[in-house]
Amino acid sequence: MKRSIIALQCAALVAGAALLPSAAAQEAAYPNRPVRLLIGFPIGGLLETVSRVVGERMSATLGQPFIVEPRPGASGVIATGALAKAPPDGYTLMMINDNHAINPGVIKDLPYDSLKDFAPIGFVGSTPLVFNVPPSLGVKTMAELVALAKARNGALSYASVGTGSLPHLTTEVFTLAAGVKMNHVPYKGGGPALVDLIGGHVDSMLSSIVVSRRHNEAGKLVPLAVAARQRLEVLPNVPTMAEAGYPVEAAYWFGLMAPAATPPAVLARLEGALAEALARPEVRGRLTDMGAIV
Repeated sequence: MKRSIIALQCAALVAGAALLPSAAAQEAAYPNRPVRLLIGFPIGGLLETVSRVVGERMSATLGQPFIVEPRPGASGVIATGALAKAPPDGYTLMMINDNHAINPGVIKDLPYDSLKDFAPIGFVGSTPLVFNVPPSLGVKTMAELVALAKARNGALSYASVGTGSLPHLTTEVFTLAAGVKMNHVPYKGGGPALVDLIGGHVDSMLSSIVVSRRHNEAGKLVPLAVAARQRLEVLPNVPTMAEAGYPVEAAYWFGLMAPAATPPAVLARLEGALAEALARPEVRGRLTDMGAIV
């Protein structure tokens, strides 16, 4: 009797297993539903812009939508923590930026291991930062900004995309070099910060050329200097920080990442789709025109 029961149980297990697709078959069919692409900052900033350009092309290659999903807050920690906990099946990815490298040095007790909990897919590019002010501030050079900051003795403000972010740390390096005090105003992302900068609610900001260029061209923001080794082709008349007397260099970078333990076959498909996207002249052109270095 016991043997009959065991035989029936084994037969049921075999029959059930036969109905389930194998892991290899699932990987071969990847992707068969939409892919979420997390970003750690709000809509309107650099990461959203780059993610949509790259995601649109990867979607065309892989045949499934890439849906950009903002999870702003804590300098990207909220989104990165969500990625670490996501199933490692290739359907939740993240466009990370320089904060991924900065956060372990400035934030205690991260809810993930920045290296062990993730699988890199590929590097996308970088973009230098530009020191912008609103026209209402009445300055057109870094020297004039420094003079005004000294005159106001700490009352002049600067925005950043969060405490411990690259713009925050870089501006602090600048203020130390210039011997001035400025009031830091952190935001959850570049989009909201840029809106307040244009509106004159904050006095200055190191921002990505990708999101600030159109405002420079429209006269809504005045670019004082670029934090790059050389002048930018899209802003040929704007000096570097070094030319302005403060040798500070800083650039956002961004890349695609998946949870650790994502199957190698899935990672390979994603890597191939990303490489194909970045090789496309129209994709490179859109990113380059915005000021990114692909």
